Amino acid sequence: MRIGCARVGDEERLVVEGDGVLRAAAAPGVTLADVMSSPGLVTSADDTEEVGADALVAPLRPGKIVAIGLNYRDHARESGAEVPERPIVFAKFPSSVIGPGAPIEIDPEATERVDWEVELAAVIGRRVRHVSRDDALDVVYGYTAGNDISARDVQFGDGQWTRGKSFDSFCPLGPLVVTADELPDPQALELETRVNGEVMQQSSTAEMVFGVAELIEFCSAAFTLEPGDVLLTGTPWGCGEFMDPPRSLRPGDEVVVSVGGVGSLANPVVQARR
Repeated sequence: MRIGCARVGDEERLVVEGDGVLRAAAAPGVTLADVMSSPGLVTSADDTEEVGADALVAPLRPGKIVAIGLNYRDHARESGAEVPERPIVFAKFPSSVIGPGAPIEIDPEATERVDWEVELAAVIGRRVRHVSRDDALDVVYGYTAGNDISARDVQFGDGQWTRGKSFDSFCPLGPLVVTADELPDPQALELETRVNGEVMQQSSTAEMVFGVAELIEFCSAAFTLEPGDVLLTGTPWGCGEFMDPPRSLRPGDEVVVSVGGVGSLANPVVQARR
């Protein structure tokens, strides 16, 4: 199933895609987290209201966003870092989430070096702690595309990553969540980033240092994962910060990240209003 959220009139409604058509799939107020515990809340009747793709918003509002740094060997090399011996975990604030088509807002008084990072995002489907690697994929509800937008000057200037990764609008997610039964192998998905149509990143989740199952095992050994939490699994080579010369996003740009089997997530870049 391919499920997401769209603005219908004055309300946000869950939608399901079938045969390329989006249809309202639940009563107003029902969230994706609700559906995880009660799948019967989703309807798939052909006579439900059709919704345009331009009405899509973020498919969910995560309770927490757990992100992983330097999880591709080629990205570690381009950034001059050692390949980590264990996952590097950091957080992005849920208030940074936006959906497809929503603007990435850059405040030039706060940052001058804003970067893109295509990532596979795993959506946790049930409450777990201390889950084994062998059982870890069973707790994934589905997958979506993520863009770990990063204010590099803030990230490196602070000496820790949370603030530079958590500006408002710095976590695009979408366009839809594809349930895990449709993507049984999360380590075989193509990744791509295009900025103004130019390919910047192109790789595969097969290149991860730590796979999705390993990451869930590692994280759940330290803290509880809950339904609707999002795990951002890292980005491959091709970030603008490490190009020669470095490149950064600017107002007027459009950045599109794609994950094979999931789809493409496009966002314009604008200057933030104060």
